[in-house]
Amino acid sequence: MPPRSIAAGGTQAWPRDSAGPAVGLLVSVVLHALLFMVACGLLSAGHRERQAAEPTVIHLKLLPPPQDLARPEPEPPAPAPVLQAMPVPAIAAPEIVVATVPDTPRQPATMAAPPAPTAEEWAFAGRYALKNSKAYRYTWGQQVRSMMGAAVEGPDQGMVRFRVEIAPDGSLARLDTLWSTSPVAERLARQAVAAMPRWPATPTGKPLVFEKTVSFSPFASDDPPLYKDDCLPDPPAFSNPFAWDGKSAREAEPAKQIEKPDPQALKDCLKQLPKDSIEAEIARDRRLMDQWGWGSSKADR
Repeated sequence: MPPRSIAAGGTQAWPRDSAGPAVGLLVSVVLHALLFMVACGLLSAGHRERQAAEPTVIHLKLLPPPQDLARPEPEPPAPAPVLQAMPVPAIAAPEIVVATVPDTPRQPATMAAPPAPTAEEWAFAGRYALKNSKAYRYTWGQQVRSMMGAAVEGPDQGMVRFRVEIAPDGSLARLDTLWSTSPVAERLARQAVAAMPRWPATPTGKPLVFEKTVSFSPFASDDPPLYKDDCLPDPPAFSNPFAWDGKSAREAEPAKQIEKPDPQALKDCLKQLPKDSIEAEIARDRRLMDQWGWGSSKADR
């Protein structure tokens, strides 16, 4: 080992090779300390950021009120008593006795023949010329029905419709049967026509042709006519304006207009009209009710 040299100032000088390791160790320790401090700072900052980002959850527990805490628990209800069914004594059903009604035959409905027209009614029919001698046609049918006798419910009842032609002097010119629902009704009607007395002359002095239905039934009769509208013109019969026969020109037929009567002729016509009877008014109202159902009390309407 070489001897240590002392400088002139009296200070001892250490050799250069012994101071190098100590300085390196010190620098290494300082650097590691700085790195540790920096790492600890970064970790604490990241932890604080995570705590700030996460929401704070607070758990609350609701407690019952003090009066509920002191309330005693309810006692369980007592079991309901079991009811035992009492034996029901058997009761004999009452005996039902059905009274037998004697089977009596029902009497069939009947309708007497209407009275024959009076001389005054025939005289009025002989001069009433409106509506194709309406009064003459009704009086003729009433005369035939009155001579047929009483109508009885059963297979002999029915109706017959004739086509009648009467000569100007009142004699029968022709009698044709259009249809009939009972041969008995047709036979009785023809016998009555053959046995009828001499009729008055026709009101117009011309042959009178008409159709007439004679009802031989206990449920129907020939109602008297109304005369109050006989001076008015007849409404035009309905015809389809678009009907086409396939040959002629296809054009719509114009509707027919109702002709207005002359005022003076209408006034003179109204003077000869008779006064309508209550029976005729009732018959007209009944026909309207049957047709339109006004005031009907039937169960199916």
